[in-house]
Amino acid sequence: MVRTRIGGIWVAVIVAAWVLVFFLIFVLQNPTRVDVFFLGAAGTLPLGVAMLFAAIAGALVVALIGSARIIQLRRTARRRGGHVTPPPRVAHGPAD
Repeated sequence: MVRTRIGGIWVAVIVAAWVLVFFLIFVLQNPTRVDVFFLGAAGTLPLGVAMLFAAIAGALVVALIGSARIIQLRRTARRRGGHVTPPPRVAHGPAD
């Protein structure tokens, strides 16, 4: 069977849907309200929602740092004339 981009996207969508189902179950099973303090703001939220917000904030920080690194690498490649030597390809055949 040949792997295609659409097939890969389809698998990613299914995995994402399952992750969202698990997040929903987590939020619904943790309804206890907790006090939340952040940058001078205060309020109460259900524990599951507060932890979900924390996970989203963490993912955004990781995405921000990753984006900054990609921009840094692209600028470096552009300064070097846009020629980046790709790593050598390794044959995935039977071992001799």
